[in-house]
Amino acid sequence: MDIVKVVLTSLLSVVALFIIAKIIGHKQLAQLDFFDYISGITIGSIAAELATELETPLQPLVAMLVYGAVSVVLSLLTHKLPRTRKYINGSPSILLDNGKLYRNNLKKAKLDLSEFMVLCRERGYFDLNDIQTAVFEHNGQLSILPVSEKRPLNPQDMGLKPQAAHISTEIIMDGRVMQENLTRMGLDEVWLKKQLKAQGYGSASEIILGVCDGDRRVTLYAVDTDK
Repeated sequence: MDIVKVVLTSLLSVVALFIIAKIIGHKQLAQLDFFDYISGITIGSIAAELATELETPLQPLVAMLVYGAVSVVLSLLTHKLPRTRKYINGSPSILLDNGKLYRNNLKKAKLDLSEFMVLCRERGYFDLNDIQTAVFEHNGQLSILPVSEKRPLNPQDMGLKPQAAHISTEIIMDGRVMQENLTRMGLDEVWLKKQLKAQGYGSASEIILGVCDGDRRVTLYAVDTDK
């Protein structure tokens, strides 16, 4: 019976964790601020306790719901009242600007110079002279604005106006035609068969992935038959 109870409480913890994660949103999976980081760890720990709590599973379940509710309330609060963000999430700090390092801001960010240099190198900047401004964001990420001479060349610099790019759409996946995607693009399987034939393929089953861009250019990736 204990094994059955463990299975049931484990399933309950999984369901509760899934629902809370969906309510909180993808922010837990992306860039976390301080409270999201703490609440994510705590909710996970409570879920593990719930999975093995056979006598009073309701208590850890309620605790999970409370932490989830607080996360949602704080998220809504910072959305409705932007001024509260700097008190709840913190605010960005300029660490370097126009060749000047701000030691007080480094202290506020709990960074020493070595850690700051590591963050710069992780972003691909090994020479501080290449950096115009470095901002330490509230989520712990370092944003860097390079000096104008070091930033990548773009079409505007060359006086060019390229056509707008369009996201590619999957039309074949694992040998199966994505009929819904074809229809949304105004295409059909007759057109697709012509594209397959033009590139030397007999059917969609030979293709592991096929994508089509906004100009109806098709890129096909054949199934790897090597053993």
